[in-house]
Amino acid sequence: MGHTSLHTHGCRISDEWTLRGMRAAVLENELLHVLVLLDRGAEIVEFRYKPLDLDPLLRLPSELRNPAQGQSSIGASGGTFLDYYVGGWQEILPNGGPPVSYRGADYGQHGEVCLMPWSADVVEDTPERVVLLCAVRPLRTPLYLERTMTIERGRATLLLDERLCNEAGESLDVMWGHHVAFGLPFLQEGGMIATSARKVLAHEEMPGSTGRRLRAGQRSTWPMGNAEDGTPVDLRIVPPRTEALGREMAYLSDFDGPAWYAITNVQQQVGFAMRWDGDLFRYLWLWQELSGATGYPWWGRSYAVALEPWTSYPTLGLAEAVRRNTQLTLQPGQTITTRLAATAYQGLQAIAYVDEDGTVRGA
Repeated sequence: MGHTSLHTHGCRISDEWTLRGMRAAVLENELLHVLVLLDRGAEIVEFRYKPLDLDPLLRLPSELRNPAQGQSSIGASGGTFLDYYVGGWQEILPNGGPPVSYRGADYGQHGEVCLMPWSADVVEDTPERVVLLCAVRPLRTPLYLERTMTIERGRATLLLDERLCNEAGESLDVMWGHHVAFGLPFLQEGGMIATSARKVLAHEEMPGSTGRRLRAGQRSTWPMGNAEDGTPVDLRIVPPRTEALGREMAYLSDFDGPAWYAITNVQQQVGFAMRWDGDLFRYLWLWQELSGATGYPWWGRSYAVALEPWTSYPTLGLAEAVRRNTQLTLQPGQTITTRLAATAYQGLQAIAYVDEDGTVRGA
């Protein structure tokens, strides 16, 4: 049976919503409105900062679709992730990147929990605090993933307490990540990215693009990189929407203390920040689509920046992560717990630090 808050002030929660035939849940308080698509990977499709009526998350001009409805006449060789991707925030497990066959299991792109239905239970509902417990078991891997989502009164912060358990009788290798993307109208040229990461590795190749910002495969020290011609590139600055820059992928690592990032719209002095365990999610993927990616699925109309905590790299699938020894390995029966904190903030142009509870500190 569903649940909806009886009170109309402070924190509120409901798991009785439906969107395009999919179960959905809403967590909110005076500052934040979070919409979770339970039947589609417990995907966070809205993270709205109420004082400015602004959602920093990417929303592509594609229709938000139900994976159980409206399928194409032919299955895509890479899986269905890109068929349904419209932006937002997905949790990815156990494969990051293109299709892969690993230890007898076939996974599509970013398979497999991000498009599966998750269970959901409201475990706390008071004006001071609301808590939603979501959980899923992948189809082809004996894992159990639990995500407890919490919003507290007077704070524009979403807390995610997660538990991942290996239910197999043997060790399991996985890639685990949070695919968080930002877009218009929040994303603007000249916006600023801050992070505690210190190292940068540019992805090898960017197919299907008119250009890129960084020389393929280069290593550098944050925040700088180099273009193909040696021109310095400041990765802190959100680039303009231009075909000449195309698209980019880089992997940030070697965090100076706790792992965190913040992306700020400098003109409006509003932003989004995240704090997480850098010993578990050791890499921060920096992905950019700058309208230069042609053909399916972007069609030259995507302007996006994603900042994604991951256990592993590169975005070439689980088998390649294992080859490079960046996979997360869970022993039989092993359980991992972790916390992420995501915050919307206002009135700051430069960020110095993000606390464990998501509090953002200005520089």
